[in-house]
Amino acid sequence: MNVAKRAIIKIDAIFSKNLLVANVVTCGTLLGIGDACVQGMNIVISKKKTKFDFERTGRMIVIGCALGPFNHLWYATLDKFIKGVSGKAVFQKILCDQLVAGPFFCTTFLYGLSILEGKGTSGATQEWKEKFLEIYFVDWMFWPGAQYVNFRFVPGKYRVVYVSTATLIWNSFLSYVKHRHIDANEEDFH
Repeated sequence: MNVAKRAIIKIDAIFSKNLLVANVVTCGTLLGIGDACVQGMNIVISKKKTKFDFERTGRMIVIGCALGPFNHLWYATLDKFIKGVSGKAVFQKILCDQLVAGPFFCTTFLYGLSILEGKGTSGATQEWKEKFLEIYFVDWMFWPGAQYVNFRFVPGKYRVVYVSTATLIWNSFLSYVKHRHIDANEEDFH
């Protein structure tokens, strides 16, 4: 058996036996990687020297790990109540995902990070007012297509992994919107 097949078997075993833990770790890791990608791009394209903010990436990992159990529960619940991969079932899952999960995750992301940054609930509310609609609008452009593939072709136990992988792109966008003013201010002050 070649190395790739052995790796696939091990990954399948992890996601079969420890699905919740695997989903939480995957969510946290990929949110951190998304932030690291955005920071790396800012450092490379910046005309001024900027430093990598490890605390910022750490906060993104914490939020990702906190959202992991909700992702896990959300996809299990969708699969339980909306069965199958027919066009109708996939459409219903996408609609539920956009109307329920999308606002929940966008709000939790913005509030959670603001709280971790020490802004308190009033700062979190202000940031939500400034950024939620932009994020949610782009959510509607990105996620329905990604979720079509997820709900139509991906086995249930791999839904969070698939979404977490697609989320690497999404997380880069979230990190950019969340920290856009910080990155711009750093360039002005160096």
